Amino acid sequence: MLQRSLVVCAILAFTAGIVVATFADFRVFLPGLLDGAAITIEITLGGCLLAVAMALIAAAAKMYGPAPVRWLAVGYIEVFRGTSALVQLFWLFFVLPHFGILLEPITVAIVALGLNVGAYGAEVVRGAINAVPRGQWEATVALNMTRMEALRRVILPQAVVAMIPPWGNLFIELLKATALVSLITISDLAFKAQQMNQTTYRTVEIFTIVLVIYLAIATLITIGMRTLEHLASRGLSRGRA
Repeated sequence: MLQRSLVVCAILAFTAGIVVATFADFRVFLPGLLDGAAITIEITLGGCLLAVAMALIAAAAKMYGPAPVRWLAVGYIEVFRGTSALVQLFWLFFVLPHFGILLEPITVAIVALGLNVGAYGAEVVRGAINAVPRGQWEATVALNMTRMEALRRVILPQAVVAMIPPWGNLFIELLKATALVSLITISDLAFKAQQMNQTTYRTVEIFTIVLVIYLAIATLITIGMRTLEHLASRGLSRGRA
């Protein structure tokens, strides 16, 4: 019992030391880390927008496109789901210049992460559309709607509610994947933390603050997606009333 109490006291003392040390240097490290966080947020937002666009296009092409377009969509989805995001990032950054295509590192980061997450998102969109009861499609046929009208006015509003939660997970995965972009010379949050650590050796303080910043951004994404889900569900309920 005495030994257990001593271990608990030691753990509490160590944790208290980390907290005190972290908050003591909070103002010293925060400005530089926030600069990196701004770049991380920029890449995350750009990647999310591209991922949603690619997911919708790829899902529509796979479900309703003619054979060549469907094969192209399947190829995109399988290639980007079946290979590493890090390799895709390196391929765009190091291989494209050999073909005369030279992109800014930020552009490469947004494109690589957006295409990677968009491939997973395409399956989310396809699954959500397929989950809409078949009777809804039959009702649109009875109302003499075209397929595009049926998708826009009946199917997609119901599918969007179902696809929002998995999209929240994908956005958080994209946020975490932004740490890879420090490997192609981008001064994101992870790069800034490594840089500060190499010059100050304040590993505990710096990376504890970085953890808190990543957690704060992920929490904002979660709150935003839950709010969006609530609004979409309420709008769908009004439409049915």
